[in-house]
Amino acid sequence: MNIVISSGHGKYIRGASGILDEVDEARRVVEQVAAELRERGVEVVTFHDDVSTTQSENLDRIVDFHNSQDRDLDVSVHFNAYEDTEKPMGTECLYLTQSGLASRVADAISQSSGLIDRGPKKRTDLAFLNGTNEPAILIEVCFVDSEADALTYDEGFVEICEAIATEISGEEPEVSEPEPEGKFHVKGLCSWFGGPDDTGVSPDEGLAFFYNYDEAPHLFLPEQPKGTTGLARRLNPNVLYVACRWDYDKTSKAELANPSVLAIVRAHGAEFYAWPADWGPHEDTNRVADISPALMQALDLTTDDEIEVIYPA
Repeated sequence: MNIVISSGHGKYIRGASGILDEVDEARRVVEQVAAELRERGVEVVTFHDDVSTTQSENLDRIVDFHNSQDRDLDVSVHFNAYEDTEKPMGTECLYLTQSGLASRVADAISQSSGLIDRGPKKRTDLAFLNGTNEPAILIEVCFVDSEADALTYDEGFVEICEAIATEISGEEPEVSEPEPEGKFHVKGLCSWFGGPDDTGVSPDEGLAFFYNYDEAPHLFLPEQPKGTTGLARRLNPNVLYVACRWDYDKTSKAELANPSVLAIVRAHGAEFYAWPADWGPHEDTNRVADISPALMQALDLTTDDEIEVIYPA
């Protein structure tokens, strides 16, 4: 979708002025709505008249600019005026052919901000609506001379612009998932490891950053399992631990071995703290993490289910 949106009046052809200045605020709304439209994947061009010195020149310049662009919709942003008042006056949207869109835009502004919804207004005498050759609406955001409107508009500025952008584009903003905090973050497949029943490791296999039981008694069984000598088989399967292919430049072995610094392991809408216990699994497994049998059970996982690991928590 392509949209052209312009502010009413111009730098030298000023509009209404009261508690708010129409030209200044219309330009502010145009640029914020344009930013919101771009977040929704819409191609948008903005225009402000900084040249014209007469009203007719101003109207012609705005209409000519819109008609020079390849677009699907023309939007003009204005602010209304009547008389100085403390009472609320409201928002409305003017149209020549786009009654449905005008109604939705006025309603969206009202719902997002609390401005009174004055609804859509058909106008056959406006140069912008008559002169543009694509579907068009003219938004009267609120009244510049109403104290109540000015306050509501100022407090709800961002929400108003979001509502306009959503309504005229028909799209909600694209929400990017925030990057989790932590030095290490990975998502992918998992399996389990460690403990007396892990025959995938040799009886004498050790761990990457623990070398003796006394370094991390919280991770290990009190006694070495019969027939084994390595710490991998001595890991306590009932403890929550995790192994990943850690980047030692970002998370040193000393940090990973610190029992007060844990990872978060997430799956199926649940999450648990877990101690780093080893480096792995091997890249050939196509898995990103191995976790303890207890953590597999707590997260209701089976081998090759997907998990997420963030370290440090």
